Amino acid sequence: MKLKASLLSILFSGGLAAVLSLPGLGTAVVESNADPLPSMLEPATEHSFATRLTTRFLSSYHYRRLQLDDPMSERIFDQYIELLDPNKMYFLASDIRDLRRYQVHLDDALMSAELAPAFDIFNLYIRRVNERIDYAQQLLEGEFDFTIDENYFYDREALPWATTRAEIEDLWRQRVKNDWIGLMLAERENEDIRDTLSERYANIQRRVKEFNSQDAFQFFMNAYARSIEPHSSYMSPRLADNFEISMKLSLDGIGALLGAEGEYVSVQSIVPGGPADLDGRLQPGDRIVGVGQGQESDIQDVVGWRLDDVVDQIRGERDTTVRLQLLPAQSGSKGAMKTIDIVRNEVKLEEQAAQAHVEEIEVDGQLRRMGIIQVPVFYVDFRGRARNEPNYRSSTRDVRRLIQEMRKEGVEGIVMDLRGNGGGALDEATTMVGLFIDEGPVVQVRDASGRISVESDYEPGMAWEGPLAVLVNRHSASASEIFAAAIQDYNRGVILGEPTFGKGTVQNLFNLDDFSTNEDVRLGQVKLTMAEFFRVNGGSTQSMGVQPDIMLPSFGDPDEYGESSLDFALPWTQITRADFDALGDFAPLLPIAEQRHQNRRSSVEELTNLVEEMNEWEARSQRKSISLMASVREQEHAEAEAKRLERYGPDPDESADEQVAANEATESNSSADSGELAVDTRADDEPDVLMLESARILADLIDLDEDQHLLVHTAEPVISSSIN
Repeated sequence: MKLKASLLSILFSGGLAAVLSLPGLGTAVVESNADPLPSMLEPATEHSFATRLTTRFLSSYHYRRLQLDDPMSERIFDQYIELLDPNKMYFLASDIRDLRRYQVHLDDALMSAELAPAFDIFNLYIRRVNERIDYAQQLLEGEFDFTIDENYFYDREALPWATTRAEIEDLWRQRVKNDWIGLMLAERENEDIRDTLSERYANIQRRVKEFNSQDAFQFFMNAYARSIEPHSSYMSPRLADNFEISMKLSLDGIGALLGAEGEYVSVQSIVPGGPADLDGRLQPGDRIVGVGQGQESDIQDVVGWRLDDVVDQIRGERDTTVRLQLLPAQSGSKGAMKTIDIVRNEVKLEEQAAQAHVEEIEVDGQLRRMGIIQVPVFYVDFRGRARNEPNYRSSTRDVRRLIQEMRKEGVEGIVMDLRGNGGGALDEATTMVGLFIDEGPVVQVRDASGRISVESDYEPGMAWEGPLAVLVNRHSASASEIFAAAIQDYNRGVILGEPTFGKGTVQNLFNLDDFSTNEDVRLGQVKLTMAEFFRVNGGSTQSMGVQPDIMLPSFGDPDEYGESSLDFALPWTQITRADFDALGDFAPLLPIAEQRHQNRRSSVEELTNLVEEMNEWEARSQRKSISLMASVREQEHAEAEAKRLERYGPDPDESADEQVAANEATESNSSADSGELAVDTRADDEPDVLMLESARILADLIDLDEDQHLLVHTAEPVISSSIN
């Protein structure tokens, strides 16, 4: 299972607030041999105004009204430290003791907009990261003894802070030794390992040195926001821009995915159909060394710049020209440069748009065609909709079109795949439910004053009235849960997968620039939890999530991941049921469909392999440490490889060394800004076992239903039936 995390989730009505583990902040407090950094970060003038506005919104208009006082200050302190150093790899216990002088004064700092304490902490974090990475680099110059029987405790969240410099240096010795063993198992030579790890650690240090005052401000304001509840946040102007792009699935630019590669910004991939693709001269692997605006402007050198600063230079209004000075992919660092010019235009981010395909499933010798619709996010072009543009983009519009196309393909059932869909626009969840019901309430919303409103589908008719399944997992949240819950409450379709995340709150965006008198300075936005939504049956999805009708194999304990595991999450509650009528009654079909699924778990090879992998993953996830003894690791590696070969056979296209190299490339860019486009373009060629099994279950239900019409909407009242 591939788990993705980010500093902030920027989905509108939903999204999972997760944290990217980045190195830390602060001013020097304990003795250190490291030279002080040349400059310390300080709050900018606009941060004072943004602090006052954000504090006002969070303290006065949040759904959960909490006083900004000393107890809240203690919460903020703890959350801030956790954001910076969640695995306790950088700060010492003495650092934390010293920083606690700020513990009950952060509320005063927020109310007075005096941010020196927050920046002191952040600057110390930066210093400590540099010290730790400097030491890691020094370790690479020596040798390691891999015959010593010792363990590296890599999960340190519940462990105490290191108390001495010697203790934390020994911790880093173990970390570097563990990293070395990982590459050694891939049969890398020592010098290659040394160079690879040196570059890896340099990348961490480089990213930390690129932190600016806006980064420090954003970390601190989000520590405050998440001390109230997990889904409120502050978004910097840059993050707010990326949010708008993620919602409308388009931007004005050249259509290139950019990434950090040492001191260079390089082209990771080209978006099909974008300006760069149509031009043809920009290629993956090209390194951007200079950027100019317009045909005649000077080109500014951007080597060593932050990735997002280079992105800002390349983005721009459509029909304008950007000039790029490049080191081509095939050239070395001293190779010949070339300059190209590309006219910016609209770039469609199709990777995050709804997609569909047809699967043929055999049931009792009969092939049934199942339509699969994947919806990664509930998106909408807010501005286009507000302007009443005829072709504005939205997930509901796209899904309606895909349903029409699949009707022509002769599908008998549709699986809506919402796995990993962290939310999006609340209106889109409502209108998309309307594609599968006639008319009626979809979700109830209660605001901070207790007023309850009902969001309903008012459009007569259905885009699809046939058999329906909804596939979800623990990463399906917010708007995804609204959709799945409504389909379940109406008995309109079967819910498959694992319990969803459990995010039952609604956020509104407030643009702080609307309150500014200086048009030249942007302040960012606040995402504020304003309400809680409830199912039409009266229950909340908050904390509990949506429980599937048929559980599919899943990684780990669902209770260990989700809303209920987050600090300061709202509890589950319920309100009065809305007025609605069920559209189907397929409950009698479920026991037999469940049994057929269980039979396949032990008879279909791809399912049995998946279940075995999940059980092994669960056992590994319970471990908190790993051996640093080469013989033990080699044995574990050999056993794991033997199991893989037994299940899947040898992979002729990729060696173990190539796989490690691919993982290295992924890791080296994992903390970087996603470049011009916030898109993950990596393909996964492995069969989607759970998607195929969901299609099989729906095909089973269609087979069991026969002519009873328990799975489809009819004009006549539903009469319960039984299966013999």
